Amino acid sequence: MRGEDDMDLPVWADVEAAHERIRPYIHRTPILTSETFNRMVGAELFFKCENFQKAGAFKARGASNAVFGLSDEEAKRGVATHSSGNHGLSLSYAAGRRGVPCTVVMPRTAPEPKKAAVRGYGGRVVECEPSTSSREAVFAGVLEETGAEFVHPYNDPRVIAGQGTCAKEMFEDLGAMDALVAPIGGGGMISGSCLSLSHLSPKTKIYAAEPTAADDAYQSFKTGEIVAYDAPVTIADGLKVPLKERTWHFVKTYVEDVLLADEEEIVAAMRLTWERMKIVMEPSCAVPLAAILRNKHLFAGKRVGVVITGGNVDLDKLPWLKS
Repeated sequence: MRGEDDMDLPVWADVEAAHERIRPYIHRTPILTSETFNRMVGAELFFKCENFQKAGAFKARGASNAVFGLSDEEAKRGVATHSSGNHGLSLSYAAGRRGVPCTVVMPRTAPEPKKAAVRGYGGRVVECEPSTSSREAVFAGVLEETGAEFVHPYNDPRVIAGQGTCAKEMFEDLGAMDALVAPIGGGGMISGSCLSLSHLSPKTKIYAAEPTAADDAYQSFKTGEIVAYDAPVTIADGLKVPLKERTWHFVKTYVEDVLLADEEEIVAAMRLTWERMKIVMEPSCAVPLAAILRNKHLFAGKRVGVVITGGNVDLDKLPWLKS
């Protein structure tokens, strides 16, 4: 990895190395299509199903790259992170495969299935309040207590390189796409996608999709500097965190635009995907389809990759069910 403005950034060789390193620990997930959605948009949509990934989310890629890239001495101390869910349970999965301890700081409001998954993989959950400030304060105490290796959910070159293997697989399976759309919270998946496609398919336009209720990446993109919200409220619980300096580098350099979707549009897209494609996906993963349906003119007649980032859903709290 080489530095840019005193900041370590992953490069294409890191993605290639990550793919070889994590191959035994991840699935090469399928790409599905839907004639219904193709007709609705007037485009060819290709859904990369990371909801079928190990630990139920794409974040198994970056977490596995970080954990299996540690030296034996570093691994002895274990790993730790803060996460609303999918990165935490993915790190717990990877740590379990290597046999090292894992501690995850999670908001008390995080979905119970995600907390249960962390524990099920052998990790320890420490709860915090649902705000960035509380998360970081509680996590500082955990690091002091454990001395563990911090694996940031997205602002980590090892994680970004691991996430870049998803778009690498899409290119290998599909060839060049006109566009790729993925959700954005902290920006790990988008950054990895930018890293891979800028090397493999530089003409592919990369769009980030974000909830209107947590539009800090959109505001950052429009103003040219990082905008961060402390505790946004959105059904897309995996997209509440702000960009950091490494992911912001990739967003401002390579992303074509940040597209928004309202809460009602997100729920509608999630339900429609469940109904028509018969697959389980979480609200955060429905944001790209919702944004595509809102902006059909951008994608009409195009070959479009869509990343379904995870499938860890609390089945007792589906958003279309009335309490």
